[in-house]
Amino acid sequence: MDIGFCGPGLMGAPMIRHLLRAGHTVWVWNRTRAKAEPLAADGAHIVDTPRELVSRVDAVFLCVTDAHAVEEVVFGLGGVIGEDTADAGASRLRWIVDHSSIPPSATRAYAERAAAMGVGWIDAPVSGGVPGAEAGTLAVMAGGSPDDVAAVTPAIRAYAARVTHMGAAGAGQTTKLCNQAIVSATIAAIAEAVNLAQLSGIDAARLAEALAGGWADSTLLQTFVPRMTSAGFAPIGALRTYQKDVDTVADAAREVGAAMPVSGAVQQVLRLAGAMGLSDADFAAFIDVVRPRR
Repeated sequence: MDIGFCGPGLMGAPMIRHLLRAGHTVWVWNRTRAKAEPLAADGAHIVDTPRELVSRVDAVFLCVTDAHAVEEVVFGLGGVIGEDTADAGASRLRWIVDHSSIPPSATRAYAERAAAMGVGWIDAPVSGGVPGAEAGTLAVMAGGSPDDVAAVTPAIRAYAARVTHMGAAGAGQTTKLCNQAIVSATIAAIAEAVNLAQLSGIDAARLAEALAGGWADSTLLQTFVPRMTSAGFAPIGALRTYQKDVDTVADAAREVGAAMPVSGAVQQVLRLAGAMGLSDADFAAFIDVVRPRR
């Protein structure tokens, strides 16, 4: 498949490399071209605007920061299917695959706009973080028509161990919100446990070993206990990502009347993190919110 990819960041760049290794032709756009250019050495083609993709690719994949960025890249001036796209040449584009995490309501609106232009929309947020993107083992939760999801699944499997069709447009994003509610609450609980262990005078770094195989064990426990008890780890994401997603969880819960008291508490922890200047800190900085200042 000829694929356009917008947003080669921490997650997007390894996903692109997997697509190239799988034999796909990939055209890459990034707002800052210099950040995309290193992918040329892996075989990617770099373009200057999203609009250039429509005559070259069958599908455009997105991995950008938020709903505003998605709308701008797809429908804005110079966008993939923006109003000024008519002069970009004959369009080959059949699908847009959005790996970004954005509100389900925005996804449904974007899917309707794309459908009016003959383009199928698949919301396909991912779980697994940077390690999963690099290993090609991401979990993808997809929303959209069954035919559209089936058409792009072989390409997505270049970097995903699992692709699950959850329903119509927006269903993938709702599933990602469920994921983020679980993940953020779990990391917050791990931070509290590490802090309790440290204040109690035991070696908190051994929690991962001590709890391995028990009910408290998880990928998150094994990942974040070391990150919360020692230094030197490369960042795998910023707390502002969880701030955005947990705020979206709260909005979605309010729309359907879902009671989410634990997520509400985590939302306040993340707002406190922002007030402490930790929005750009690694996910493991949950520990810095609960740890006493020295």
